Amino acid sequence: MGNRGMEELIPLVNRLQDAFSSIGQSCNLDLPQIAVVGGQSAGKSSVLENFVGKHCCITTASIMGNRGMEELIPLVNRLQDAFSSIGQSCNLDLPQIAVVGGQSAGKSSVLENFVGKDFLPRGSGIVTRRPLVLQLISASAEWAEFLHCKGKKFTDFDEVRQEIEAETDRVTGANKGISPIPINLRVYSPHVLNLTLIDLPGITKVPVGDQPADIEHQIRDMIMQFICRESCLILAVTPANTDLANSDALKLAKDMKVYLVVLEPWFSGQRTIGVITKLDLMDEGTDARDVLENKLLPLRRGYIGVVNRSQKDIDGKKDIKAALAAERKFFLSHPAYRHIADSMGTPHLQKVLNQQLTNHIRDTLPAFRSKLQSQLLSLDREAEEYRHYRPDDPSRKTKALLQSVHANTPDHNRLDALTFTQDQKRSSAHAILNT
Repeated sequence: MGNRGMEELIPLVNRLQDAFSSIGQSCNLDLPQIAVVGGQSAGKSSVLENFVGKHCCITTASIMGNRGMEELIPLVNRLQDAFSSIGQSCNLDLPQIAVVGGQSAGKSSVLENFVGKDFLPRGSGIVTRRPLVLQLISASAEWAEFLHCKGKKFTDFDEVRQEIEAETDRVTGANKGISPIPINLRVYSPHVLNLTLIDLPGITKVPVGDQPADIEHQIRDMIMQFICRESCLILAVTPANTDLANSDALKLAKDMKVYLVVLEPWFSGQRTIGVITKLDLMDEGTDARDVLENKLLPLRRGYIGVVNRSQKDIDGKKDIKAALAAERKFFLSHPAYRHIADSMGTPHLQKVLNQQLTNHIRDTLPAFRSKLQSQLLSLDREAEEYRHYRPDDPSRKTKALLQSVHANTPDHNRLDALTFTQDQKRSSAHAILNT
């Protein structure tokens, strides 16, 4: 926590106050604040107006209902931005949707279809090399803005792509490396529903360029850091022209129980939403009807099929509106899918994700608010320590020594662990699994 972090504390609390007030939660959130108390003629208003330098009138309103529900996703967006701006995003378990899939699964096309614009980097190898926090916001005009370019509006979406590429290279270099530091992008458009998605690097098998030999494990570990959080929904994107049982995205969802050492049944698919792409590229005489009807590898949240533009369509700059019309025609005319056509396609997927994320935020809000209060209290205590900091204070030197000893204790524990016999290791493993 440096000078910049200290300066961000009050603006951070202000943004949290605004975010929770917008859904009528301010009274239940114990935010650090100063209450102004006095009689009717004590001069409170004059004191406050002298701070501002203007005559002002303060009013309050509280909402919850349809409008309050609509505010839930923008609320999380503001929290995401607030904590990202001071480097705290990784410590806050925000409700979100992580987009997971192999390199050629069609993730980019799904996201671009939501926006109706080509704006994501494309090419061979790993294209998404940093998590992209994509906040879609319904608005009358169309533009984009990045958290790291405050005040700059992008109306040319080719420039959005170029900025993503430049910002990625700034952190990872040009050698196809990856980084868990997210890029925050907001897209305002009349064609979108309020929705926040985190586009994660596509799963790869073979290193390219100067990538390390363990690049696949690095990507999987990064993805796991997101999808193992209970507040994270998983959008598992899988192409229909591959074996669903071998889907990288669904395998990762399944592997969560191993990664977390939690014996939770995966096939209930509590947090996974399946998206099946490339239905138009399946071999003649085959279809994905059983998958889309949730009969094969069922997920509680089900599957939705989409048809994206082909590489030829993309290279030929085929209009996304025309592509969406062709997608609709495909489902209405295909004998295996026309009976479920109304629950397929990109517009339906976007609507479902908006509803599911809104409901998910509503359901996780009480626990999330409790964690947030705990973090605010911790920051407040830390700020209080800095306010009374004296370099020559003997008690601080003693505390620093104890913290140093505590920090090195895990190293000694690891050394002790090396003396375990094989039987002891097996016994410990069984104990963990049976906990």
